Amino acid sequence: MISHLDHLVLTTADETRCIDFYTRVMGMSLETFIGGTPPVERKAFRYGDQKINLHIKGSEFEPKASFPTPGALDLCFIAIVPLEVVISNMRHCRWPIIEGPVERTGATGAIRSIYLRDPDGNLIEVSEKID
Repeated sequence: MISHLDHLVLTTADETRCIDFYTRVMGMSLETFIGGTPPVERKAFRYGDQKINLHIKGSEFEPKASFPTPGALDLCFIAIVPLEVVISNMRHCRWPIIEGPVERTGATGAIRSIYLRDPDGNLIEVSEKID
């Protein structure tokens, strides 16, 4: 019945720091679009065929989660470059890696991962597939 995840919504307490992390550190592109109820200009991070829509704590768009909370997500992203390149980029950006690299099991099999936190405290896992 379900094919794939199209987008998810991230609630942030600090829009500027959040945008910096997902664009500069994670390499996603920032886009604006019109959406929500009532329709207003919104922001999203695009990567591959997915995106992360952004809500600002206290100024969320309808409809929204019952309890939108910064720092409540655990997200795993599959990198399009080798994990060593991701690690090098984290060091270049001076973004701390809190664990890894470690082997884990992803949705389609074995992965190798590092873990970090975004500015809101969400747990971010960046992985590469293991053949």
